[in-house]
Amino acid sequence: MLEGLYAGALEDAAKRAETVSVSDLENSIAKQAPAIDALAAFAPRANVHVLAEVKRASPSRGDLAQIADPMALAKTYEAAGATGISVLTEERKFKGTLSDLSAVRSEVGVPLLRKDFIANEYQLLEARAHGADIFLLIVAGLAQADLVRLKAFGEALGMTAFVETHDETELLRALEADSKFVGVNARDLSTFETDRNLFASLAHHIPEGVIKVAESAVRSFEDVKHYRAAGADVVLVGEALVTGDPAALLNEFLTV
Repeated sequence: MLEGLYAGALEDAAKRAETVSVSDLENSIAKQAPAIDALAAFAPRANVHVLAEVKRASPSRGDLAQIADPMALAKTYEAAGATGISVLTEERKFKGTLSDLSAVRSEVGVPLLRKDFIANEYQLLEARAHGADIFLLIVAGLAQADLVRLKAFGEALGMTAFVETHDETELLRALEADSKFVGVNARDLSTFETDRNLFASLAHHIPEGVIKVAESAVRSFEDVKHYRAAGADVVLVGEALVTGDPAALLNEFLTV
């Protein structure tokens, strides 16, 4: 599944590159305000941070929400206290677009994550050109040399790398690459089953000075409490927010 998602994302990026050149993207980047410092925004505090996601669908759950107006949803997230917003831009399985990212950027002032299957520099230029402050790198989908190279390239554009892991080996690879914003995803990419206890089993490997993000299986107040007790600085929440009352849920989660 992961290989297919990367292949599709790269194929779609190659098609976009036929009409939007690297120089076009560089010109757009020059017109963007500097990227927001995500490490400062998500610095540990008394209460958990929420990275709230604009998410229409997923491979494991299918369609979740129509989200005809991602700007309105993002403004709701920001007003309710989300520290940052994740925008799915993968088209095939998640039904997102880069236009969603640009639209959200035009309306909110918090850090934005481009959530996609990023495997080349063109995709990173796209992320910055469309207003992203943070970019996703999935350790499971990248050789170590590629992880290091892409992380350096995105950071040179002013963005922050959000490095996602799923087990101890991947976590140690992320730390070896000097990642400072690290996620532990409870979802097994082979079975799509979730293990809420995975974060707790790995968190002790993450040193001070690295922001710890718990991903997946965040459905309720109790889930947020569980992750916070295990040491999470941030929870990334998508499905619960787009299928429920986002403002009410954020108000509840942010008390943890």
